Amino acid sequence: MKRKSIFLASLLLCVILGFTSSAWAQSTSISGNIVDAKSNEGLVGVNIIVKGKVIGTITDFDGNFALKVNQAPPLTLQVSIIGYKTQEIEITTEMTTGLSIKLEEEVILGQEVVVSASRVEESILKSPVTIEKMDRLAIESTPSDNYYKAIANLKGVDVASSSINFQIINTRGFGSTGNTRFVQLTDGMDTQAPALNFPIGNLNGPSELDVESLELIPGAASALYGPSAFNGVLLVNSKNAFEYQGLSAFVKQGVNHVDGKDHPISPMYEASLRYAKAFNNKFAFKVNGSFMRATDWHGTDATDREIGRTPNGFSFNPGADRLHFQGDEASINLAILRLSSAYATFAGNNNPYQQNIFFENPNDPNARVTALDYASDLPNHVVSITPYEERDLINYNAQNVKANAGLYYRVNDKMELSYLFNGGWGTSIYTGAQRYSLSNFSIMQHRLQLRSDNFYVRAYTTQENSGDSYITEFLAKRVNDLAVQAANPLFSDVTGYLVTYAAEYSRYLYDNGLNPGDIQGLNADQRLQVEQAAHQYARGITDGKFHLDPNSENFKNIKERAQNGVVPVGPKFNDRSALYHGEAQYDFKNEIDFMSLQMGGSYRVFVLNSNGTIFADTPGNPITISEYGIYAQAAKDITDNLKLSGSLRYDKNQNFKGQINPRLSAVYELFDNHNVRISYQTGFRFPTTQGQHIDLNILTARLLGGLPEYAIKYNLTERSATGEPLAFDGATVNAYSAAVFEQGASTPVLFDPANTGLLTPITELDPVKPERVRSLELGYKSLINNKFLIDFAYYYNIYTDFITQIRVRKATALPDGSPNYASLLNGTADNTFQVYTNFNKPVSSQGSAIGLTYSLPKNYSLSSNYSWNVLIDDPSKDGFLAEFNTPEHKVNVTFANRKLTNNLGFGVTWRWQSAFEWQSSFTVPANGTVDAFQTLDAQLSYRLKELKSVVKVGGSNIFNKYYLQSVGGPNIGAIYYISLTFDQQMN
Repeated sequence: MKRKSIFLASLLLCVILGFTSSAWAQSTSISGNIVDAKSNEGLVGVNIIVKGKVIGTITDFDGNFALKVNQAPPLTLQVSIIGYKTQEIEITTEMTTGLSIKLEEEVILGQEVVVSASRVEESILKSPVTIEKMDRLAIESTPSDNYYKAIANLKGVDVASSSINFQIINTRGFGSTGNTRFVQLTDGMDTQAPALNFPIGNLNGPSELDVESLELIPGAASALYGPSAFNGVLLVNSKNAFEYQGLSAFVKQGVNHVDGKDHPISPMYEASLRYAKAFNNKFAFKVNGSFMRATDWHGTDATDREIGRTPNGFSFNPGADRLHFQGDEASINLAILRLSSAYATFAGNNNPYQQNIFFENPNDPNARVTALDYASDLPNHVVSITPYEERDLINYNAQNVKANAGLYYRVNDKMELSYLFNGGWGTSIYTGAQRYSLSNFSIMQHRLQLRSDNFYVRAYTTQENSGDSYITEFLAKRVNDLAVQAANPLFSDVTGYLVTYAAEYSRYLYDNGLNPGDIQGLNADQRLQVEQAAHQYARGITDGKFHLDPNSENFKNIKERAQNGVVPVGPKFNDRSALYHGEAQYDFKNEIDFMSLQMGGSYRVFVLNSNGTIFADTPGNPITISEYGIYAQAAKDITDNLKLSGSLRYDKNQNFKGQINPRLSAVYELFDNHNVRISYQTGFRFPTTQGQHIDLNILTARLLGGLPEYAIKYNLTERSATGEPLAFDGATVNAYSAAVFEQGASTPVLFDPANTGLLTPITELDPVKPERVRSLELGYKSLINNKFLIDFAYYYNIYTDFITQIRVRKATALPDGSPNYASLLNGTADNTFQVYTNFNKPVSSQGSAIGLTYSLPKNYSLSSNYSWNVLIDDPSKDGFLAEFNTPEHKVNVTFANRKLTNNLGFGVTWRWQSAFEWQSSFTVPANGTVDAFQTLDAQLSYRLKELKSVVKVGGSNIFNKYYLQSVGGPNIGAIYYISLTFDQQMN
């Protein structure tokens, strides 16, 4: 099979390259001792490597080291450890012993080396694009309750939390709770879930003990990183077992829900264990395990998506569809029932359960009418099912178990072969088109890699298992279906609730002395009073028959039954999708010296195996999608002050035309440590796996891929036998329905030209195609007196073929072949389709960011950043989802001192962002505003030197003012914690 051949070919290449290299060179032996220049104490864990090779070692607990190299002198040692100035030492003799090295502490400001900006090592000051980095010290000292959440403090970064353990990172706009325009790589592996097509946060990434650094590139980066590197790239690098050895452990006890507002105060637990060991600088291994458990933040947003359909003058909306209340997605306009043959059977003389719909006058047994007689009195009001609170249906027991392991083998001094495993299991919550409970899911990655100083070859796979994950709204519908069935065997689903509601509405009119048609003669105030009272009466009676007490045993039993089964029968997924990826890169630095040149390529295969619960695959017949890409990058110092670089990449997906993406950049050094940069780059993304192949029933509509076969499968553009269109734009269907219901929803008004003229027919649907962005960026970065760092960037983006979705509703055909416009009045997954497509106009945005860091005396530091982002051309003005979802203004300020004394340190971070509009498929049509908020995180750490441990006490959002990061997301409060970290390599 193709996906297996990736691994076999990569492994074969690793072996060939490894054993055809020179391994018989003359050797050099080196030994010595490394100490702190100030205290003269030995430093443990100092990394000593031979420049241009992978061979190296680390110092022991006393600062001693010994190294043997298969190379004759001269050679250069690079000696480094975080927090100290890196040294390079020339070795000129074959036997060097007693080497004494003193390292000086330094604040690394503007001196960091990064690899992500150009895929080669370079100074962050001279990077051709904007780049942010968090090293190990920054990770260890963050006041956030989790290092991954600390990424929000970098300039230009947005975070959307669906769960306490599930955060989505984004930069420069167009973000969401599932960001398909952003790429996250952990040790070179794409962390997207194959079925979701976006990064899954840190659910299977390295623990705090094993992460070495984070590098973030805001903006387009497809020229080097391929599809979906559209808004940015995050690289998470774990610790190499050769360089970070010994035992380390971490335990944290925290609390949240401290005010008992949504839930009683709840404990949080997190623990990690890491062990790494090397043998003769030839073989090394590491193992990691971590566990996290907490009571999740609750979704309590009662925002009514359908507030616009509240009847005039009403103090409530009988057709409400509230964000975090489940079940009210099922609704009907009462006026449509006068056209329904099914309602005529239920509400008329043919109903065998006559006691439900016959209204008898006790004083006159012969004077009785049916609910059907009152059908013309049913108002133009939408009625929805009474919902359950989200907490009654979703799993708030957040949990994350992670296991990471690595095997490292140095084939020779120049090459290292490694195997990595990352696995994550647990329970979380994801907000997409609906609220999904990710219960007992798992995602595992395996990576095989051969690397040298000038090349790498890697292959990896991502294996996804949905476990017991389910759609919460679907679960609510199944609960209601079963409750209705149990209460009245006449009904098979929630339709029984809605028609019973209509009958009870009519009963109220009868019981209050109103004969059929009498309500039409009431004045406006009288009619408003009667209609509101009739709704309240109907709701109370119908709920009494069908709505369950969520605390009752009956509810628990029905809920357990309702959770059985997979889509479309039950609410669960059955997904086993996978990703297989192979890539390689070669740096010609040993062959070419007049310029820098790198070339590389990649090949990947998606295997979509959802068993029909997400995609259009069937059991045993998964859908496959293949992609490949090749790229080249060149750079040259034109003068001592000017460096030019350019890259070009070509990518091809089997379902779309190939994409060419260039990047050009120039960095000019005005004077020492003052650099100006300009870059033009492009980005693109193929439609996601869902954008191509999704075929998912979400109750009110069917999510549909944008490939042409799906429009054909559901005959979306077909015409009736009489040649008239049957499919119409969803927005115009809403306008048509409103006009019809306003006139009374009778058959004649359905065909009123004034109404049908509102409908926009869909006679063709262009297949979805890749989205592109062109980006111009200007930047300036300088380091003044080695104490004050300035980093400024401005960007302007132009998007074309912007990927969005359109809603289409199909009419059925009447016996004579003409369209049955009445069938447009009620939307279900059988006649309503949300299809991926492209916006046919350019979309542009712009923004800037500035970061300032000042190294103060006595180890104090003060840093701040400000970000500005605006959407210039808004697709939502044309009825499309823009999902820019980015505040115009964001500010972060951090004041810290890692060594206030020899043992004591602290850090405080304040974050503020302005209010902004949130758009998503979950919140339409209401969308909504994310209010401005500010948070304060703080930590105090104390080092127990003799125990090689650090105690840390802190909190995030310490003033416990709840806030939202997205409309439809959870309310986020304070987390207070105390942690203890032990590390054998701690100095």
